[in-house]
Amino acid sequence: MAKADATVVDAGGRELRVTSPGRVIFPPTERTAAVSKLDVVNYYLAVGEGILRALRHRPTTLERWPKGVHPGIVLSTREQHGGDAFFQKRIPKGAPDYVQTARITFPSGRHADEICPTEVAVVGWAAQMGTITFHPWPVRDDDVDHPDELRIDLDPQPGTDFDDAVEVAAEARGLLDDLGYVGFPKTSGGRGVHIYVRIQPRWSFTDVRHAAIAFGRELERRLPGRVTTKWWKEERGERIFVDYNQNARDRTIASAYSVRPKPGAPVSAPVDWDELPAVAPEDFTVATMPARFAAVGDRHAAIDDAAHSLEPLLAMYAADEAGDMPYPPDYPKMPGEPKRVQPSRDRDRSL
Repeated sequence: MAKADATVVDAGGRELRVTSPGRVIFPPTERTAAVSKLDVVNYYLAVGEGILRALRHRPTTLERWPKGVHPGIVLSTREQHGGDAFFQKRIPKGAPDYVQTARITFPSGRHADEICPTEVAVVGWAAQMGTITFHPWPVRDDDVDHPDELRIDLDPQPGTDFDDAVEVAAEARGLLDDLGYVGFPKTSGGRGVHIYVRIQPRWSFTDVRHAAIAFGRELERRLPGRVTTKWWKEERGERIFVDYNQNARDRTIASAYSVRPKPGAPVSAPVDWDELPAVAPEDFTVATMPARFAAVGDRHAAIDDAAHSLEPLLAMYAADEAGDMPYPPDYPKMPGEPKRVQPSRDRDRSL
């Protein structure tokens, strides 16, 4: 019997048409059943309040996998184009009239009108279009040049794992307490931990990035040999990398509740600080998260209750003689940035 070509679901009071609902987006694994396109749409509707808290009024890049997450599917990147999956930075043609946009400017000076979710139907529509992961900017549509969010990305390097990131996160929590900040952790959907801090939208992307550098350097001092802010991978060693460049303009992190394009359909899960040491990131999936959300609600429900000043971190940055650090290689040279040369290549040139 032929499968239906489309079905209609209720997306926050709007009728959302889902085409090819039975298309397998994630094939089955030893631990998980296959996940269909309709399953992904229904997942996002089930966690609608949470995903909207992460995305509402934020310009958002869509990571689209319209053919599904299967072996051999290639994701187009800044460095390599032509893949079957891709990042959508401009609103797709034919978007419903309820999909709003915000104009953002890239480091190159070019601009784009990105989708800016205001209701759960926008999230459901994006999922129907093959979006797996949502990458919101750390700004709101009423002021796209002043972030309202500091993002601490604890990224395990080879030889380290999620448990190492969790231990560093505990020290980060202590540092946040010392600064008078409230941080909200989540799993990355992989081996890492992300911590979000709401800030007053008074500072530039450059300032927020400097604040992240200061935070990372203080973690290095508190956990010597276990944390690094070294940009070049060959210098990081078996440490947790604090990726300060995730706070640069046009760099984004997968939002809370976003599905990640990995076997088993894992999701980036908000967690309480006290439960973080006991969780296993692979337990949070498209199949399991709706029940958790129904039971405990959004662990980031209070994230907008307070917005903090960056002044303590910026004072730490100004007092640090080490100064600025490299930007990603696709950025134009930035004022005050040190030379962007890998140490090994610099040594080779001096021989």
